[in-house]
Amino acid sequence: MNAAKRPKRVALYVRTSTDHQTVRNQERELQAVAKRHSWTVTAVYRDQGISGAKGRDKRPGLAKLMHAVSRKEFDMVAAWSVDRLGRSLLDLVGVLQEMHAKHVDLYLHQQGIDTTTPSGKAIFQMMGVFAEFERSMIHERVMSGLARARAEGIRLGRPPEIAGDAVKVKAIRAARAAGKSVRAVALEFEIGVGTAQRLTA
Repeated sequence: MNAAKRPKRVALYVRTSTDHQTVRNQERELQAVAKRHSWTVTAVYRDQGISGAKGRDKRPGLAKLMHAVSRKEFDMVAAWSVDRLGRSLLDLVGVLQEMHAKHVDLYLHQQGIDTTTPSGKAIFQMMGVFAEFERSMIHERVMSGLARARAEGIRLGRPPEIAGDAVKVKAIRAARAAGKSVRAVALEFEIGVGTAQRLTA
């Protein structure tokens, strides 16, 4: 058969968050979609009772799907909804980028997204833009938190191992007993506020 006329090979991915739910309804609907489009379903990957918040290593169905994507065993992945693939935008875009790199398209039934169409390709690109925005926001929040911690005199980085330094511990406790605040003690001995609290509790 001419490659241009070969039916599109499609893999289905279905997932539910709890064992009380079933993937059968998702699978049945996606099989019907494939039949309407004359797609050939070559494989079905299932994760039942597994939260979308879990990483790929805890979602064996998704892990197998992505391994098959890397081997380009099909032309498209069809899923019930975008949240079946993941809850995090960054994780989702990572999955989409892997598919895109292997020229594997994506069909999302609930959202009506098909990346073989011009509008589907545009949505794919916009998701990449929003993922970059999310990365920037996370970085900004982390940097703001670090700056605030420094301004409050909180020591950053790995705390020094001083529990075994009896002389220093004794001096810290004496300073606290003399009426110095926990923060003043922490600054004087270059330790974290939490460590100073723990040693003088």
